[in-house]
Amino acid sequence: MTTTCRLEKISPANFDVATGLRVRPDQEHLVAPVVKSLAEAYVHPGTAWPRLILDGDRPVGFLMAYFDIDFAGNGKGTDIRSGLWRLNIAAGEQGRGYGRFAVECVAAEIRRRGGTRLTTTWHPGEGGPEGFYLGLGFRPTGETSGDQTVGELKLLQM
Repeated sequence: MTTTCRLEKISPANFDVATGLRVRPDQEHLVAPVVKSLAEAYVHPGTAWPRLILDGDRPVGFLMAYFDIDFAGNGKGTDIRSGLWRLNIAAGEQGRGYGRFAVECVAAEIRRRGGTRLTTTWHPGEGGPEGFYLGLGFRPTGETSGDQTVGELKLLQM
């Protein structure tokens, strides 16, 4: 990874590049394709935060964060969370620090909005991203979301 990494809003100019990003074939069952994420972002415009991850001008991944959702989904609003909804690092770009960069960017945006924790989910089991998330300091909450493990990273205020 170079020091020229940045996030870019999804736009008509980069839509085809973003939707063309693919994870490794053995990971396709672990994360939704970018096009599905963008469809979800369209129907959740106040919540979803989709971004293309670039190293210089080279697309290397996609992330989508969410902000201030009722995580319990019970309509009571007693469990409001923000976090990482999707992370797709292109097959040939994995292991170069782009995933860490993406999580750090989401953490910074949550902090900027006054948040103190970052929530994400992952598919447990062999070949999944659990080791990646645990290595960044996420800890399982003991909850599940569907068939996924819920993890949380406490954020220090800067």
